[in-house]
Amino acid sequence: MNIKNVYILEDRGILFVNGLDAKEFLQNLVTNDINKVDNSNSCFASLLTPQGKFLFDFLIVKHKSGYFIDCEKKQADNLFKKLNIYKLRSKVEIMNLSNEFVIATFSYEKFMSFKEAKDILGYTFKYREDPIILDPRHKKLGGRLIINLEKLYLSLKKLDLKSTEPNEYYKFSHELGIPQRDMDKLSDKLFGIECNFEELNGIDFKKGCYVGQENTSRIKLRNKLSKRLLPIQLIKGNLEEGASILNNENEVGKVLINNNQPFGLIKYLSKHFNYKAEFRSKNAIFKIKKPDWI
Repeated sequence: MNIKNVYILEDRGILFVNGLDAKEFLQNLVTNDINKVDNSNSCFASLLTPQGKFLFDFLIVKHKSGYFIDCEKKQADNLFKKLNIYKLRSKVEIMNLSNEFVIATFSYEKFMSFKEAKDILGYTFKYREDPIILDPRHKKLGGRLIINLEKLYLSLKKLDLKSTEPNEYYKFSHELGIPQRDMDKLSDKLFGIECNFEELNGIDFKKGCYVGQENTSRIKLRNKLSKRLLPIQLIKGNLEEGASILNNENEVGKVLINNNQPFGLIKYLSKHFNYKAEFRSKNAIFKIKKPDWI
């Protein structure tokens, strides 16, 4: 990513969880440890089904007396509804601020150019009262600014950043092997740990109970992880969601996300799987990439 480029991610949403019980409320639900989140540290986390299947992923950022939830915008309403289901009698207020706040992301090099910055995943500081975060998943994803829409363009001008087509950012994320678009297509189709959330610093195996913790820990402790969500590099044709991924006549996975940055759930330990091979599905030929951080 160019140091002067900024990508305004209008397809990201912001929820705000506030109230006396906000910290305990989130701690009992999400896969990461909320105790690690403060004014100088943010985290990546997910919300799973009780069986440990993926539902939502998001970044959690401390803001005033509560927490920003940085999520995919088209999932924001469903995440809002799900959190309210779990709310019960908790002293918690949940607001959808997606029309008021926006996410702007820029390079790791630009993040490190701030005098307040530290080369620590999730490190967070304030720029004129707005949080800037070094992406807790992978530092090559760069910095993220969460800012009120009314202040956005003046702040970008002061930061000497030029708005660039966000698809460039998402393409870069896909090359890293980190999915961020159409995550709803994964809902209840694979375990959270199969999304590589451990490697992306999204699961804390030392924290107490959370929704889906039992199966997540069992897969980890019994070394039962045999499938992973991996990026697809299309060579020819068109991918279809749900199509089998074949090596000759042997199925080694399924296409789950079939957009411009596609991903498949791959039986990566199968004797029929080889990262150097070309695979096919119903109407496509492609390769499967193993990210260097796995």
